[in-house]
Amino acid sequence: MQMNTTPIILFRRLWHSDLPAFRAHLLRLDPRSRHDRFAMGVGKDFLDHYARDCFAGDNIIYGCFVDGVLRGAGELHRIKDVSGEAEAAFSVESEWRHNEIGTKLFGHIVRTARNRGIHKIQFSCLAHNMAMRKLAHKFSAEIEFGTGDCVGHLIPRPATALSLWKEAMIDTVGMGVSLLNTDQRALETSDAAN
Repeated sequence: MQMNTTPIILFRRLWHSDLPAFRAHLLRLDPRSRHDRFAMGVGKDFLDHYARDCFAGDNIIYGCFVDGVLRGAGELHRIKDVSGEAEAAFSVESEWRHNEIGTKLFGHIVRTARNRGIHKIQFSCLAHNMAMRKLAHKFSAEIEFGTGDCVGHLIPRPATALSLWKEAMIDTVGMGVSLLNTDQRALETSDAAN
């Protein structure tokens, strides 16, 4: 009997109970991916603090889970004191790139922004980060080049009944999966303690 080796891939919103999975994902990023994501070399303490901060305030994170392990994340952070603008950021573990994960995460972030009345999404990346530049091009973002980096701007379309419904359905299913995973981890911890 042959076993199916096709991975199970799930995109969903991350909730506070997903903080350990998000932190673990950031820690699994190789040094170059970390540098590309944060525009500098970062260590464990920085990533621990950053992961906690991401689940505060109005930030929204979508993740890509492959066989139950978070392998990619798209983040939407409202820009403080600037109405209607947000910053997006993305990270995908190197071995899972080139699987359209970044494209799908970008789509979730754009839909989430438009459903919240965000009229401008910006993101930055290092000039050599061709993957991010190609991703921005797919979504018709404008890119301005600086010294060693570039900044992208995207104007999302207004929300529609369909975009609101789609996000509500995805988030409802995602919350249910997250709760089931939290309950399963609690049971495993309880069984290990006994």
